[in-house]
Amino acid sequence: MEIEIYSDVVCPWCYLGKTRLEAALGSFDGEVNLRWRAYQLDPAAPRTARALLTWLGPKFGGEQRARQMMAHVTATAAEDGLRLDFDRALIANSFDAHRLLWLADQPETVMFGANAETQPELAEALHRAHFTDGLDIGSPDVLADLAAEVGLDRDRVTAVSRLDRGRRDVRAEIARAHDLGITSVPTFIFAGKYVVTGAQSTDAFSSVLAEVAQREGLTPTASPPIPHQRTVPATDDDSRVS
Repeated sequence: MEIEIYSDVVCPWCYLGKTRLEAALGSFDGEVNLRWRAYQLDPAAPRTARALLTWLGPKFGGEQRARQMMAHVTATAAEDGLRLDFDRALIANSFDAHRLLWLADQPETVMFGANAETQPELAEALHRAHFTDGLDIGSPDVLADLAAEVGLDRDRVTAVSRLDRGRRDVRAEIARAHDLGITSVPTFIFAGKYVVTGAQSTDAFSSVLAEVAQREGLTPTASPPIPHQRTVPATDDDSRVS
């Protein structure tokens, strides 16, 4: 089963949704291929790093209000074992991070260290770098270091990045997301046609996996139907296959 994940590496709910999906996959008896697709919540985000909370202040009625909102996200993520540190986090334009994720998924990248796990591992590294370690994921040096962390050849990644590889492809992925009607992330597309939006609970993702597998003839085991509930905004127990 292929699962396309439209997300932005600077979106905390995308980090949480990814974590919950991966937890559900831990008990799923089937072969799954995760594919990350680009989406930018703010394409105009600055390329010069600065404190995230300070930058968010004007958008949310002041830095204190932004801090309160991020405290809620931090507490929710902590329940799933994630540590988000918005006091350290830096605003960054995520386009080049998406370009690196795209590169990790290209067949030729196996020549400098990629395998089936590289793109998922890189997505985790990018989220952690941004939300936990306070790194500037818009920096070419930081991106090269993260590529090396997941086993890619740092020098070759740097060389490819300097050639502007993937810019057109990443823009095409973002355009496709809009063509598909995706207006919020994370959005998960199972087997090319079943759409789930939001950072659903682990149990909800488990139900989705079981039902999609049944519908697609990937497992002989019957599964309970998924409750039809709204998914935007996502809550811990909202779930839907559409």
